[in-house]
Amino acid sequence: MPDTQQIVGRFAPSPTGPLHIGSLYTALASYLDARSRQGQWLLRIDDLDTTRNVKGAKEQILKTLEAFGLTWDQSVFYQSQHLDDYYAFLYQLKHQQLLYPCTCSRKTLADSALASENYPGFCRDKTFTETAAHAIRIKTDQRTIAFQDSLQGLITQPLTSHGDFILKRKDQIVAYQFAVVIDDYLQGVNHVVRGVDLLEVTPRQIYLHQVLGLNTPEYMHVPVLVDSQGHKLSKQTLAQAVDAKSPERTIFTLLGLLKQNPPGELENAPINELLDWAQRSWSPGVLKGIVQLPAA
Repeated sequence: MPDTQQIVGRFAPSPTGPLHIGSLYTALASYLDARSRQGQWLLRIDDLDTTRNVKGAKEQILKTLEAFGLTWDQSVFYQSQHLDDYYAFLYQLKHQQLLYPCTCSRKTLADSALASENYPGFCRDKTFTETAAHAIRIKTDQRTIAFQDSLQGLITQPLTSHGDFILKRKDQIVAYQFAVVIDDYLQGVNHVVRGVDLLEVTPRQIYLHQVLGLNTPEYMHVPVLVDSQGHKLSKQTLAQAVDAKSPERTIFTLLGLLKQNPPGELENAPINELLDWAQRSWSPGVLKGIVQLPAA
């Protein structure tokens, strides 16, 4: 494990296609936050959801990051190589009697009078003698999770707002909410910089830290880039792959979107010069609200 006194950040893209400008924006914010404090910056490939992985995307992501000067420390961490770790922690939670099998279908939940993100607890008293296909849920309680986000301030959320959530899906794929907690622990990550669209799920991850006895990282949730229609840039909204032909101009533009106000004389500067300036000048406190991508 890295020295816990040193900042250890990470970027964790999914190999569902090439990086788009919104992903690179978040990667740059995470990179600068770690490097500005002489910390490590790690790369993780979130490749557990095999149904969405695209052949060749892993290699393309690595090449894109390198082209933009965003070099990482240590070897790349692939989730698919750590299945035994996830199952070991699942066993720990099962031993704590916090897990149960859930056979509810989407239709069952949709037809429920309580149809919402809050799971109504239909299967809460089931045991693991189930032979039918099932998901695995963790029992939550009445506690309220509170944490200080470096950018968004004090965040509080009662666990009852979502109810018992899934740690392993019915298709046997380990759920993101669970994997990300174990991944950050295994990599020694202690400072997470990611998009504000993930702010709402953070309390569930902190709950897992608490019941597993793991240290909770510090969090910073940055604004996400949106298009002219106000939609978050993503593969689902057909965001285009980032163009690596002019990486210097793209980094300069991204620094502007991150409200770092790079001086005009750096507009055509080499990548390493831009990043050196950005690390020395990094000021995340100016990042508030929605950031809209300028028209092409």
